[in-house]
Amino acid sequence: MQRRAFLMAAPLALAGCGNGEAVWAPEADVLRARYRHDGPPSLTLFTVNNLGTGNGAHTSLLINASQRVLFDPAGSFAHSSIPERNDVLFGMTPSVVASYISYHSRASYTTVEQQIEVPAATAETALRLAFAAGPTAQAYCTRATSKLLGQLPGFEGLGTTWFPDKLMARFGALPGVVTTEHNENDSDSLRDARRAVARQLEG
Repeated sequence: MQRRAFLMAAPLALAGCGNGEAVWAPEADVLRARYRHDGPPSLTLFTVNNLGTGNGAHTSLLINASQRVLFDPAGSFAHSSIPERNDVLFGMTPSVVASYISYHSRASYTTVEQQIEVPAATAETALRLAFAAGPTAQAYCTRATSKLLGQLPGFEGLGTTWFPDKLMARFGALPGVVTTEHNENDSDSLRDARRAVARQLEG
């Protein structure tokens, strides 16, 4: 019953999942925002966990390949400076990633960051799969992310799942994963979180 309750609650705004609407930013905006991070090729799984219930509430995947993008299926994070194409957010600079983490980390929610270095070819495959995946419907964020990961060499054993906490545990068991937990004590209001993101990115 607890899992069933999660599925029914997942579309709620505070869970971090949105409507999975088709979005296609203009080419000029995408090219302008394109960001290449100088770190090694990597995949970073973000899991937003409800501190009250212990259940996972949202899943996304940061892909550092020839460019760094965020695969944020059915996500609610958005800003006019961040172009989106069907759940892929471009221009994932350190400040934008920090804003994304802060947006989801609130008094009742913690954001778990799990990073693993991968071969360049694996990162590029993840990038290609992310471009081909969206848009994603409500409550399908973990299913979409786990499906993408399961198509990558070395990640086949993760399996496809609906549950963020289950995917987080499986991903965390992979060798070489570095885990960081982000906690904040600010408002649970999604509106306040959006305003905070705007201040961070426009300040």
